[in-house]
Amino acid sequence: MATGRTHRPATRSRGIPEATVARLPLYLRALTALSERSVPTVSSEELAAAAGVNSAKLRKDFSYLGSYGTRGVGYDVEYLVYQISRELGLTQDWPVVIVGIGNLGAALANYGGFASRGFRVAALIDADPAMAGKPVAGIPVQHTDELEKIIQDNGVSIGVIATPAGAAQQVCDRLVAAGVTSILNFAPTVLSVPDGVDVRKVDLSIELQILAFHEQRKAGEEAAADALPAAAARGGSADQGPDGDVPAVMPA
Repeated sequence: MATGRTHRPATRSRGIPEATVARLPLYLRALTALSERSVPTVSSEELAAAAGVNSAKLRKDFSYLGSYGTRGVGYDVEYLVYQISRELGLTQDWPVVIVGIGNLGAALANYGGFASRGFRVAALIDADPAMAGKPVAGIPVQHTDELEKIIQDNGVSIGVIATPAGAAQQVCDRLVAAGVTSILNFAPTVLSVPDGVDVRKVDLSIELQILAFHEQRKAGEEAAADALPAAAARGGSADQGPDGDVPAVMPA
């Protein structure tokens, strides 16, 4: 079977925008669910709703793939699954190494979705000598001393970093020097990589902070909405003082 070391996806050479590339996995997930239910065709509106985008954006994205659907029929689900999988490079085997087998690394190793999506966990690597040889998800953990050899022996081009922040850059440098050209970074730090190396960062704390921002904004909007009826009952607006005038700014 082909490996990630000898084949690269053609999205950049074909001029597909990065924003479109980022949405392709969403379409693929929705299409896969339809395929599992034996749904033969799907309209752009139905697929867009399932993927969480608008139908005009979906049709534009698919135009980059050369797929326009059939008027009155929609898109062939199985063909689109194949087409998007091929564009993303998922019709071949991508060996992956996970470095850092703590709680997060172990959870990633146990994730069952890798194999069904074209990824094979080729090795688990950790710096703790006590971890060496211990099986995680049926794969024995190997020491970081073996990192370069593991990458070469397995033809790895994708590395996952799940180490503490302090160790992430050193691990990244070793991965890149050994030939890894794509990195998924779970460590809470920004990695520096040379041109030609792609890094995708997953930071759960940042995502939670963004959700906290939205929760705070919603709470503020609800408080403002609750204040309006009370102000109206007093015969003034929420910003008026006791005499109906806007309060003066107090001197510092």
